[in-house]
Amino acid sequence: MLATASVSVLRYENSRSQPVVRLWNDTHHVGDGIDLEITQKLIMKVLVIDIGGTHVKVLATGQKLHREFASGPALIPKRMVAEVRKLVPNWKYDVVSIGYPGPVLRDRPVSEPWNLGKGWVGFNFQAAFKCPVRIMNDAAMQALGSYKRGKMLFLGLGTGLGSALIVDGIVEPMELGHLPYKKATFEDYVGVRGLEKHGKKKWRSYVADVVKRLVAAIEPDEVVLGGGNVKKLKELPAGCRVGDNANAFVGGFRVWEKAGAGKGFARAKPPLHKRKPTQLRKRKKTKTAGTPHFALR
Repeated sequence: MLATASVSVLRYENSRSQPVVRLWNDTHHVGDGIDLEITQKLIMKVLVIDIGGTHVKVLATGQKLHREFASGPALIPKRMVAEVRKLVPNWKYDVVSIGYPGPVLRDRPVSEPWNLGKGWVGFNFQAAFKCPVRIMNDAAMQALGSYKRGKMLFLGLGTGLGSALIVDGIVEPMELGHLPYKKATFEDYVGVRGLEKHGKKKWRSYVADVVKRLVAAIEPDEVVLGGGNVKKLKELPAGCRVGDNANAFVGGFRVWEKAGAGKGFARAKPPLHKRKPTQLRKRKKTKTAGTPHFALR
């Protein structure tokens, strides 16, 4: 296990579309994981909110058990904030982490969730909670809490198909669930809609096939399967391990750890379709370079 005190910096770096998080320690190596003892080591008290399609779960620094309430198509952000406040009236916290079921850019949702109410885009969470708030994709938050080393693909089998990729400590939220598959998308077959439509046996075969396809394309060192429906699998596909849903809270605490509360956060790059064209330039040849290398500028 990675000792909490060994992590010295946690910061955002530039990403192609969303903020990403990188974990550093003194040797630039990310360790073998972390547990909820991190909640006792932080320099501030954190409230973590994990927003799902069926439930909203919350946990704060120093608390041993999470609390939850039902979500669903009627849940709007104003009601979510009110329900959280009502659920934990005596919990003390200085900052808030939110795992959001959709793409996020610069701590703000950029599209409305299909399985919740409207009004999430443009909502001022910091004003609502009256404290600093960090928002990241919910799958990315659970992936961050599940990460050990190397190149890890996270797939969340829940209401939809959450996904995130971590490479050497860099967390990149992804939207693999929307890729085409058979007559619809991955999400339509391995999300809750696919489970209800096709039944457990067929759904399990789809999960195995989707994992196999994504592993062949991405070539991760390991795959972590999370989400509420992972327990419905009889056996795990090769190279997979189960990620505890509590790791979403670990990821939420990690976002604020150490320097995460202070300076040094780079602005994320805008989405590709909003960027200006870039030019390629040749890098200077080195003694060992057999062919020219190119870099974006």
